[in-house]
Amino acid sequence: MDRIGRIAVVGSNMVDLVTYTDRMPAPGETLEAPSFEMGNGGKGANQAVAAAKLGAKLVMVSKVGSDIFGENTIRNLQGFGIDTRHVSVAQGMSSGVALIFVEPSGENAILIVKGANAALSPADVDAAEELLRGADLILMQLEVPLETVYHTVARAAEWG
Repeated sequence: MDRIGRIAVVGSNMVDLVTYTDRMPAPGETLEAPSFEMGNGGKGANQAVAAAKLGAKLVMVSKVGSDIFGENTIRNLQGFGIDTRHVSVAQGMSSGVALIFVEPSGENAILIVKGANAALSPADVDAAEELLRGADLILMQLEVPLETVYHTVARAAEWG
């Protein structure tokens, strides 16, 4: 490929809170876990970072919460060279969070809170029209409202 592709991601981001535990707690039980990690994730953000690492020019259309996780998510995306002009803050909402519990065998249990991802709307897609029209490819996932996914597909079809 002679030129770097232009890719837009319309979708989710999460903060992964990973707890490594010797075993899962029983209902009502409190356990001490040996270790904890925190990282950036979410299907949309992961798509964007992977494509940016491969050399594509990326724009992300997403929502983060008005919390410390939101600020960190935007900085993380920018650190990979992703255009975050259309990653907006959903005031009064938490960022998307994935609580992940991992046993030594690799067995895991995951609880997600969509948070601000649930507020990504067709209006956010329309606000990013200029950048989305210029994309060679638009990636989406199902961690944001289906209405927004369907709207993005319809608009992309209009734009050819």
